[in-house]
Amino acid sequence: MATMTKEQMSPVRDKNYDLLHTLQMSLENIYRMDTYISDAEERGDTELANWFRKIQENNRKAGDQGKQMLMTRMQQEGR
Repeated sequence: MATMTKEQMSPVRDKNYDLLHTLQMSLENIYRMDTYISDAEERGDTELANWFRKIQENNRKAGDQGKQMLMTRMQQEGR
């Protein structure tokens, strides 16, 4: 019998909570990839290191977009 995981409810009922949480995860993942890239390079696995770099760049772009979106929303709410 398959187990269903219940999605955790947001502890804060603020419309920007999910944006903030996702932004945080993207930024943390940028630094996490540095470790993974180093590990792959130490093992001589260039293909894997390059794949981690692509993930890192995607997270960097998502982080930049998320920061811009958050700034815009905060400015609009401040009006």
